[in-house]
Amino acid sequence: MKRLHIAPLSRIEGHAALTIYLDDQGNVADTHLSVMSLRGFERFVQGRPAEELPRIVTRICGICPWQHHLASVKAVEAAMGVTVPPTAVKLRELCQMLATIPDKILHFYFLAAPDFLLGPDADPAGRNIFGLIKAAPDLVRQAVRARMRVSELLEMFTGKIIHPVAATVGGFTKPLSEDERAAMLAGLSEVTAFCLHSMRLAREKLLPPYIEMFREIGDYATAYLGTVRPQDGSLDLFDGDLRVLHPDGAMENFPASRYMDYISEDSREWSWLKFPYLKKAGGLELDYRNPLGVYRVNTLARLNVADCISTPQAQRELEFFRREFGRPAHVVGLYHWARLVELVYCCERAEELLRDPEITGTQVHAGAVEPRAGEGVGHLEAPRGTLLYHVRTNDEGLLDMVNIIAGTTHNNAGMHISMKLAAQRLIDDRGGKPLDQGLFNRVEMCLRAYDP
Repeated sequence: MKRLHIAPLSRIEGHAALTIYLDDQGNVADTHLSVMSLRGFERFVQGRPAEELPRIVTRICGICPWQHHLASVKAVEAAMGVTVPPTAVKLRELCQMLATIPDKILHFYFLAAPDFLLGPDADPAGRNIFGLIKAAPDLVRQAVRARMRVSELLEMFTGKIIHPVAATVGGFTKPLSEDERAAMLAGLSEVTAFCLHSMRLAREKLLPPYIEMFREIGDYATAYLGTVRPQDGSLDLFDGDLRVLHPDGAMENFPASRYMDYISEDSREWSWLKFPYLKKAGGLELDYRNPLGVYRVNTLARLNVADCISTPQAQRELEFFRREFGRPAHVVGLYHWARLVELVYCCERAEELLRDPEITGTQVHAGAVEPRAGEGVGHLEAPRGTLLYHVRTNDEGLLDMVNIIAGTTHNNAGMHISMKLAAQRLIDDRGGKPLDQGLFNRVEMCLRAYDP
């Protein structure tokens, strides 16, 4: 049996490799998507004071430290029985929106857009951000400025963009002043205009030429998981109920504290990344023809599970999306489209929060928190999918157990199936054509859609 090894997989926010196994006829027999880096955070935080967890886990990811910061502090508060003041809750959600905007711009323009603007068959040496700068310098300049502007606003208010310390157990470190609110609204207005332009550009020009390609190499049905507001089923990235949308259209809502009733975790020898699956399925099958137990998260999943979006411009984009692709949509390339719908939502939601009179309130902390034994789950929707923190503390408030399921982990089974399906469709049906960089890049495009 021959092996084709792609390492590292390019233009993703991490490190992974793909091994494609070919049988004697040169067809794809199997694929292994492997992540062979041990992080160890769940183990080495054990024995630490629970209040330190939100400061430690920001080191897990330099791209989305705010999401780890906020989900972990929510878990600790659940274990300690802490109720956070409403103003602090809104400040945290505002920070999440502001941290998510540059993340989405980064992925679409720096990692994904070279495929769409330069073409999947472009020379690999130039099929990247540097090639994009040559091909569309004004567009790249606008993208860089938008990312920088939002990051400046977040830093102005909280003091740190990476490795934040603004959320503490019980609340937030400082209130938002009227001057800060005015500056953030003014800066965000410019960014929102660019994000709306990005949505139009992708919808009208960049993505449509590739939808059929993705249908051929990345279209299979699974369940989906995301967060919705319990009162109306609308998209919520910060809080709410978890919802599973099954392939047959059935839906189940449940609080994050009950995630273990719905999700189990498996493993495979070729990867240190866990394989979560739906518990009621009774097992996990990595087969697109019968993806037993497989569910997916991230932007496409969130649009699939949500009944609506609460902000007007993002809701209009969702309605267009559903007219074009239905519900649920399964084509893997639509993760990019959904990502930009969410980008519009994040801009609108940040403006909503900034216009809320309560957000400049001065009560931003619940006061001293007494250590105690407890157990709690905190969650939110990170850019790469649902982020779950499960913690247990002892009588001294020290961490006895921490379990983290990040977005890329939830998507591990789905990504594996997508890579195998793409490899089979492209390699087995190539009609004697040689294996080339363009073919392998199309396989990678299915992975990049997940933004792992």
